[in-house]
Amino acid sequence: MATTPLSVAVIGAGMAGRTHANAWRQAGTVYDLGLPPVRLAAIADAHLPFAEDAAAHYGYEKAVGDWRDVAEDDSIDIVSIVVGNALHREIAEAMAAAGKHVLCEKPLAGTLEDAAAMAELEQRHPDLALATGYTFRRNAGIAMLAKLAAEGALGTIAHLDARYWTDYGADENVPMAWRYKGPMGSGALGDVGSHLVDSAELILGPLVEVSGAQLVQTITERPVASDAVAGGRGVTANADAPKEPVENDDVATFTARFASGAAGTFSVSRVAQGLPNYKALTVLGTGGTASWSLDRTGEIQVADRTSPEGLGGLRQVLVNPEFPYFANGSSMAFGGVGLNQIEQFTYQAHAFLQQVAGITENALPRCASFADGYRQMRILDAVARSAAAGGAAITLD
Repeated sequence: MATTPLSVAVIGAGMAGRTHANAWRQAGTVYDLGLPPVRLAAIADAHLPFAEDAAAHYGYEKAVGDWRDVAEDDSIDIVSIVVGNALHREIAEAMAAAGKHVLCEKPLAGTLEDAAAMAELEQRHPDLALATGYTFRRNAGIAMLAKLAAEGALGTIAHLDARYWTDYGADENVPMAWRYKGPMGSGALGDVGSHLVDSAELILGPLVEVSGAQLVQTITERPVASDAVAGGRGVTANADAPKEPVENDDVATFTARFASGAAGTFSVSRVAQGLPNYKALTVLGTGGTASWSLDRTGEIQVADRTSPEGLGGLRQVLVNPEFPYFANGSSMAFGGVGLNQIEQFTYQAHAFLQQVAGITENALPRCASFADGYRQMRILDAVARSAAAGGAAITLD
């Protein structure tokens, strides 16, 4: 058992930052014993009251208003970066230079250039674990879809349909925040689309071409933020507040082709009223169909050729210990208990701690690297270029 403590800090105390804070706290409660003790050292946020509140709720030793205080603290080993994408590169470079392991939220950076520079950090700092936070890789249902596809249980896969529809931006009076700034292609596509593309490649392998892309901006301006806004969600301003232009997309759709020859159809939205967080994946093959959605995350739907004559069709299969991640990832590991999205962060934190500590026995799959995050951004950039070219096909490297 590893005994040298690892100290962690979280930069960003909004919704996702608080979820990272909770994950580091819970990481030692799942899977096998053997993780080093975890010291919950600090939470940083430019809006200090956010940091203070999160530190108090999740048991961190201190709250600071400047992420540079974390970089300068030699006692901190691991840092979660959970702030606006445009800040990721500067913070990651500073943390790596200070010898700290980094788990950075997706998408990896605000621009393709910044993402490339962050991927290069892995070559310059081979002794550090540098990872991109694609938590849906840890979802038991999605991992089971990947398992079914890989094992041939669904026959030859012809098509994957992927949707991620949210409504956090549906109200035009939600104030301006980092989510609504940056070039077209870094709005809904970069935010929730990055998760969708990563899940699709987890299930069916690499994409080799995108085409038919459309980027739609539905709400063209938003109120200027007057106070701290946690990522542009939840808070609304008066209708007569001063406005500023929205810079990126509310909706994105595109088609794709996988290296296997399968087709992919993708759609994302941040203005789908009534759908606060709806992600769904359906894999369609010659021998079967399997489907998962985030609103019923404790199950998948499966249809294959084993049903009695006249009784075919999609059937419910509850997440159970035969699914990846579930057997030792729940204190009540039997079918019908289910899992939620928060637990994915805990599993990710556990896996990252194993990487940092060099634990290989019974280790979870490694976290997505910065290079993986850079690849996802190249795919999203290809989608944006397809849209700019009227839906032209763009080949991926």
